[in-house]
Amino acid sequence: MDTVKKNNKIRAQLKEITKQFPGVLANDHINLDIYSHEILALLGENGAGKTTLMNILAGLYNADSGKIFIDGEEVHFHSPKDAISHGVGMVHQHFMLVESLTVTENIILSLPKHGISLNKQEVKKRIQDLSQQYHLLVDPDAAIWQLSVGEQQRVEIMRLLYRGADILILDEPTAVLTPDEAKDLAKILRKMADEGKAVIMITHKLNEVIAFSDRVTVLRAGQVVTNVMTKATTKKELARQMVGREILFRLEKAKCQLGEPVLQVKNIHTLNDKGLPALKDVSFQICAGEIFGIAGVAGNGQRELAEVISGLRNSTSGKIKVNGEDITHSSPFKVIQAGISHVPGDRIGMGLASNLGVADNLVMKAYRTPPIVQGPLVKKKKILQFVESLIKTFQIQTPSPETPVRLLSGGNQQRLILAREITASQGILIAVYPSRGLDVGATESVRRTLLEQRAKGSAILLISEDLEEISQVSDRVMVLYEGQSMGIVDPAVTTLETIGLMMAGQPLSRIPNDEMEKMAS
Repeated sequence: MDTVKKNNKIRAQLKEITKQFPGVLANDHINLDIYSHEILALLGENGAGKTTLMNILAGLYNADSGKIFIDGEEVHFHSPKDAISHGVGMVHQHFMLVESLTVTENIILSLPKHGISLNKQEVKKRIQDLSQQYHLLVDPDAAIWQLSVGEQQRVEIMRLLYRGADILILDEPTAVLTPDEAKDLAKILRKMADEGKAVIMITHKLNEVIAFSDRVTVLRAGQVVTNVMTKATTKKELARQMVGREILFRLEKAKCQLGEPVLQVKNIHTLNDKGLPALKDVSFQICAGEIFGIAGVAGNGQRELAEVISGLRNSTSGKIKVNGEDITHSSPFKVIQAGISHVPGDRIGMGLASNLGVADNLVMKAYRTPPIVQGPLVKKKKILQFVESLIKTFQIQTPSPETPVRLLSGGNQQRLILAREITASQGILIAVYPSRGLDVGATESVRRTLLEQRAKGSAILLISEDLEEISQVSDRVMVLYEGQSMGIVDPAVTTLETIGLMMAGQPLSRIPNDEMEKMAS
């Protein structure tokens, strides 16, 4: 049982909340108490029902059954406007800001009454006051497109605070933040809780649950499985509660059996979308049976590197070879024919056709080849056999092969992409942030899959911001900083502190050996 601080009071109660979608029972008679002066972590696997439950509290969904109470009074929300009028607001994972407008203008747009009746200078002054009070550090005159992702998130929080929200819900708030931005967010949330607000953080990141929250409620398959004070539990126990089994936080990795070099990148230069240098003289090679990791803070050329190799972006100079064949400036189709598969970092925007079914997405790279195609004909029976085989092999949880992939959890969407790309691969796989946004169980599954492909002789380029993932899974790691290589290291004998210095822009050659030994001791 959990013990709540004496000065905390129940701000909101969800009683017997049930919500069902076609083929999915998202919330199954859930009861939840939400207290002031507290950060509550709502923890669970992808698809456990966390976001659905909070969408009901925020007025986006109507529950099929159950009741909501705010300060002891039953309420009925038919829209987010109803919820905010009762002090409940939600910051969604995908921000809802107008990029061409300023911070002040976005705040004004969110107000129930705007236009000539509002004094823009008064709004700006109120923004500055809230910014100072909660250490949000938001410039009222800045355009949204000029702000970092972390700053944009603060604007979303500001919009809710401006409208008087004192029950704040944040959906996967650190999914798009750097480690430093996540630490800043933790301070902001703590400040709000200390001043009496109720903060709910939807997450699946165990480290942040332990670091951020006061209390944890774990959902599994749409039901509450535990409700406990954070200080009374452990990361290992929470992981077990999430997935219903023990989780291995460190996977066993067999010794690398290197084959011949299969992918060679030589002196590559390229530009980003703004026409500025994104990669500067980057060179490396990957052998069969090896996972080659790329580490670095987001925005240092990782995306452009994956796109250059996969044919989605041209280089300005340099060469790319696959098994000795020059594929520089080849089309994506020719890159696929050369044997390269690509797991993109943006699952929804780039990896999937979200309104199409599971079967259509799985067959996207196989529809040209036998046995699915025989002569000019596509064999529907063969497609179904192919799809059912991949669903079983990669354990994709879906109501049916026709289910639109947008209805799948993030973990199952990622399994689908991996199933398609690995099946289409001829020995070379580019995996960009393959476990981003996934819960601990799905993350373990993705990493196991990569190691299995390595054992089968695949050459894998792994791009990740997760240093733990990079160090556990990779055989060698190259660090990118502002589009340049800071060096290539063996993660088995290199400290995370050394890799961190390289990510901050210090080349390996300039890190003294005695400093590395000091950090390792």
